[in-house]
Amino acid sequence: MAESQPQDLLPDEGLQLAWARQPSWRILDTEFAQGLRFLRTWQAWLADPHRPRLLHYVALTPQTPATGSLLQAAAPYPELLSLAQELAPLCGVLSPGFHRLNLNQGRVLLTLCVGETRALLREQHFAADAVVLDASVAPGEWDRWTCKALARCCRRGTRLTLIPPSHEPITTWLTQCGFAPQGAPRSNQWQFNPPWELKTTRQPQPLHAPVPATCAVIGSGLAGASVAAALARRGWQVQVLEAGATPAAGASGLPVGLMVPHVSVDDSPRSRLSRSGIRLTLQQTRHLLRAEQDWAQSGVLEHREIGVSTLWHALAGWIKPARLVQAWLAQPGITFAPNAPVAALRREGDVWLLLDTQGQPLARASHVVLANACAATQLLESLQNTMPTLRSRLTHLPTLQGVRGVLSWGVQPPGDAAALPPYPINGWGGLIPNVPLDGADGGECADGEAHAGTKAWYLGATYEADASEPAPLATHHQTNLDKLRTLLPAAAQALDPAFAAGRVQAWQGKRCVSPDRLPVVGPLDAGESPSLWISVGMGSRGLSFAVLCAELLAARLGGEPLPVEASLARQLEALRAGPPS
Repeated sequence: MAESQPQDLLPDEGLQLAWARQPSWRILDTEFAQGLRFLRTWQAWLADPHRPRLLHYVALTPQTPATGSLLQAAAPYPELLSLAQELAPLCGVLSPGFHRLNLNQGRVLLTLCVGETRALLREQHFAADAVVLDASVAPGEWDRWTCKALARCCRRGTRLTLIPPSHEPITTWLTQCGFAPQGAPRSNQWQFNPPWELKTTRQPQPLHAPVPATCAVIGSGLAGASVAAALARRGWQVQVLEAGATPAAGASGLPVGLMVPHVSVDDSPRSRLSRSGIRLTLQQTRHLLRAEQDWAQSGVLEHREIGVSTLWHALAGWIKPARLVQAWLAQPGITFAPNAPVAALRREGDVWLLLDTQGQPLARASHVVLANACAATQLLESLQNTMPTLRSRLTHLPTLQGVRGVLSWGVQPPGDAAALPPYPINGWGGLIPNVPLDGADGGECADGEAHAGTKAWYLGATYEADASEPAPLATHHQTNLDKLRTLLPAAAQALDPAFAAGRVQAWQGKRCVSPDRLPVVGPLDAGESPSLWISVGMGSRGLSFAVLCAELLAARLGGEPLPVEASLARQLEALRAGPPS
């Protein structure tokens, strides 16, 4: 049965006047129900010529909304049905926690939070512009402490709509928490305007969305290109500087990589973050790349040891990372500068100067994001000489280390197709078969001939500390093949002739890792409006983490809702390490 449509649930003229021409607007809805309130707000946003550039809608729900119920609820309203059809496939079966859904080319961001109301409110880290407190579905979830948790999500002036209007004792609790009724008696409109000075233990964050400015991103791999795209969608003018001649000149230039979630017995933060990151990556990939050519949601079979049960990851697959990087950099608002190695940073007033090896400016911007992997360490070391106040903060930055790796690959003869699995295998090593090659891939056999239109297999990659002496390529190839013998003996037997005949190619790269194998993302300088940021340390999981880190950085920079729970986001905090002993 569809929801009723009383007038007080519709986006009113006051809301549209309030959000007019804003960089973004942030709405918190305590009851998603069947989604009609969100769909009406989205439709009003589309129809408003003065709408904010970005609409954030955070909705709480005790359980995942069923695809069928979303479509059924919207069916009586033709203007909403097409929006429901875009939303419904993204919902599926969502586990407890936060789930960011990108709609309208990333201009409408719905964050569905599944779980208990008070716990979900305590995991928020933003100040809403408007709140809907809907106690009509589960009034028992509301008490004074839940209202207090809701107040922590508000700024002075946040407007609140209460449903039903005269719900007692919620109205009493709202008053105690700093909300005041607006308009006529028994009105459902309230405003957060406590008569006391607001104090908070939360980290500093913008209470109002800042006006987008200019940003220089150092590095054009997955980390840098995803940050550039996230900021550009929000109206920033972004220049991406790359030391190499082409985008993804470093580790992100590997021919193909896996998106597969990390799995742990205790469902660790790394596991939960990887799942969130893959969902975000897939949402963008579907719109930007060619399916079955540049990427495929093929599923991945995880198998670590013989005799151990396997895991099937349906929300997983392979991607050609360089194609994704190129698609991000091609978006409006982004300028790409190749052959632009940044040797130093200098702060002059409100502007950052990015200097080359001769001390000449390569770029000027109000903000800088370091996304150049381990090379970020050298830039920060030199910057401390001119910014002594930064030195003590950087003692809390995790130590970054380089890990070399070699990916073995070869063109796949048609006769080998039956001996190789139809999907990637991951665990003790990894095998990605049946990847299409075309001219742009640069795929060549040992004879130097291009093999456009054929398929290739990829095996590995190895791990070798950057500080150690590099092993010969033959040793890396043998390591990859030996792991495959344990992982999938039949496939190893099928590939043996290619290794024996020297028809196997190598791709070499260097990963950037942190001690806890989690990315490093966040502001480096102090203050309510930090301008120096970092996003590095993706390790072997750039395809899983890069988009998540970019959205997290953009959210913190703009005072937006976080794409994951605040407790999870803290695991990636840039300045999370203890000072050296």
